[in-house]
Amino acid sequence: MAGRVSSKMPSPSPRVTVDLPTLLGLRGGETDHVEWSRIRAAQLFAGRRMALFLLATNVFAALATAFLIEGTVPSWQIATWSVSLVAVAVAVAFRRLAAHHRGDSHASVGDVRNTGWEGLALGLAWSVVPVLFCTHVPSGTTAGLGITLTVLMTAAAFAMAPLALATLIFLGYLGAAMIIQLAMAGTVAAAVGILGFTLTLMVVCISRARALVLIRAGEITLNERDETVSLLLREFEETGADWLWETDAARRIVRPSPRFAFACGHDLATLDGMPFFQLLAGPTWETGNFRPELRMLAERMKKRESFRDLRLLVHIEGEDRWWEIAASPRFGDAGEFCGFRGVGSDVTEQHASADKINRMARFDTLTGLPNRLLINETLVTTMAEKDHWGGRYAFMMLDLDRFKAVNDTLGHPIGDRLLGRVSERLNQLMGDDHLCGRLGGDEFAVIVRDASDLGGVELLAQRIIESLSHPYELDAHTLYIGVSIGIAIGPRDGRTAEMLVRSADLALYRAKDAGRGVFRSYEPELHVKAEERRVLEMALRTAVENGEMHLEYQPVVNADTAALSGFEALLRWNSPQFGMVSPVKFIPLAEETRLIGPIGAWVLRTACEEAARWPSTIRVAVNVSPDQLQNPNFVTTVTSALANTGLSAERLELEVTESVFMHEGLGATKVLDRILDLGVRLSLDDFGTGYSSLGYLSRTRFSSIKIDRSFVRDAAKGRREAVAIVHAVIALAKSLDITTTAEGVETEVEHRMVQEFGCTKVQGFYFGRPLPAGEARALANRGWKASAAA
Repeated sequence: MAGRVSSKMPSPSPRVTVDLPTLLGLRGGETDHVEWSRIRAAQLFAGRRMALFLLATNVFAALATAFLIEGTVPSWQIATWSVSLVAVAVAVAFRRLAAHHRGDSHASVGDVRNTGWEGLALGLAWSVVPVLFCTHVPSGTTAGLGITLTVLMTAAAFAMAPLALATLIFLGYLGAAMIIQLAMAGTVAAAVGILGFTLTLMVVCISRARALVLIRAGEITLNERDETVSLLLREFEETGADWLWETDAARRIVRPSPRFAFACGHDLATLDGMPFFQLLAGPTWETGNFRPELRMLAERMKKRESFRDLRLLVHIEGEDRWWEIAASPRFGDAGEFCGFRGVGSDVTEQHASADKINRMARFDTLTGLPNRLLINETLVTTMAEKDHWGGRYAFMMLDLDRFKAVNDTLGHPIGDRLLGRVSERLNQLMGDDHLCGRLGGDEFAVIVRDASDLGGVELLAQRIIESLSHPYELDAHTLYIGVSIGIAIGPRDGRTAEMLVRSADLALYRAKDAGRGVFRSYEPELHVKAEERRVLEMALRTAVENGEMHLEYQPVVNADTAALSGFEALLRWNSPQFGMVSPVKFIPLAEETRLIGPIGAWVLRTACEEAARWPSTIRVAVNVSPDQLQNPNFVTTVTSALANTGLSAERLELEVTESVFMHEGLGATKVLDRILDLGVRLSLDDFGTGYSSLGYLSRTRFSSIKIDRSFVRDAAKGRREAVAIVHAVIALAKSLDITTTAEGVETEVEHRMVQEFGCTKVQGFYFGRPLPAGEARALANRGWKASAAA
């Protein structure tokens, strides 16, 4: 097979010998291995590029000549000659510029031979000067004309050198005219000089023309050699999957290789002469219902353009296969089109792998739904179609409610299976104009391609909420979750995919704030609030280092004796841009942006440093976010704060809320146990307002329970439920040997009530508002009773 294939390959061209007749276009170069048609095209193309320069040279030389002979030659002769010369020069220039040849095209011998007429016309026009004009002008003017003509001849020898025949004819006629005129005038030495000069220019012209031919011939040889080597390498690759193919000018297969025949499932005799497109089209050949890529191939071959890496679906022996082909057009010595020759390979397996990778890249492996990438691509496509044809579309962003609690308590395997069930229910609700997908985690999205009926969009959102809120049965567990939905309508709520997703995300935040399990649509003011939040976040990031934050300390006193027992450290932010910012506003923002860690560490260090200046009987309580307790390094933060300030561990009390115990899977309770082992006290804040459970009260070593101010206020008003809750909390704390602190005590009635209920400590405006550090220090050092008496 190697010998058979090699016989079809063009052999490398030998070193080129350029004889003068072939160079001048007087004889064809068909006997050489180099494609002379391309070389001739390169000669014509080089002449075309110098056409304007040659025209300008002739015009300037004509002007110089007219100037020199003015007054000695009749004006009508000068005008007639000048117009005739310029007309010839312009005609030659436009003839060159109108030539369609390019450096990589083809030209015939006749194309080069015809350029001789151009040189002859210019030579005859300029020979008028020495023959007619020089005989009527003084010797000084004759010298000037001689210089002008020699400069012109030199310029022509260089500018027209690629077209050697035209250049030699021009130089010969003009040089001969000058020699004859000088000889007739009796200046034989000058005539001999002009003869030598003319012959020198002819030799230079021929040398330059031969150099151009050799360079172009070398380029063609190298290109053919590279092409041959490339095809041979691909033909004999170890995989054996590639083959050569070739067609004639009528697109019929010629000289098929055995490997190509094997790939096609035909014998060599059947393939030879078969229309190439009949082979590729298969069953669709008769119907003409061709695939787009086959039509594109036909267009390329019709235009005789090279192509590569073109993939086609072909039908071979009853099976669909994918081919990848590349080819270039072939031309004969006369520039005639001979067909195409190229390589092909069977890439069916690679195509299947690419499809699999493409699916993996665009579909969620857990649920099988489209992932974020495919959702974004579909949204962009939908928006482009609607922008073109008009119409509305919608994007829904879904966030599962209470899913995190399931994941943390029952583990990720159950959580993953629950996501699969959610996906099934969601997919069942989708119509032809809908696409649902998973963005990641417990977030999903729905694209509504036709949202002309806004009521229908809201109805779909409500159906999704109702469907996903039904209980799920998994491994003897009955699970209850819900979903919150944000809706954005395009193009009203966003003209780009990013803007529409952002609008849906803002609407989702609004749905969560509304209590979850609902849907909300985007409104313009949501963007304003989001921008305010962004600006506030930027300011919050530098608040600590800019000294904008400080601590205030609210007294905590004994309920019976009113003796000062400690302070609660409260964080305050005085922003130069926003003024006093409420903790209710910036603490959740710090938690969402993960700034609570560094801010909380600063609060802890500052509170311990201040408490170290108080009497040893006074404690300081510091609030701790659940996000801080999820970081194992928080234990190091506490240890470092105590060690650096010298504050004893039993004087530090950390206050946590019940939400900490919703993150047990993240290790918060383990961090608490390590902190308690240091001797630090632990207080449960806002008991009864969150996820109250007796289990974690018994498992965690709390030293104090704080009763929320809402219960204290309602109990003081005599509401039975609040009275019962306060009684129960105090009784529970006593049974577990835990002290109780009533928050928000603002009146004497509230103080007496909690005293009667047996509450241990109280805190509120009745005993003191939060104080600056200096005032709190003075109060601690002189004693609560003394200050109260004062």
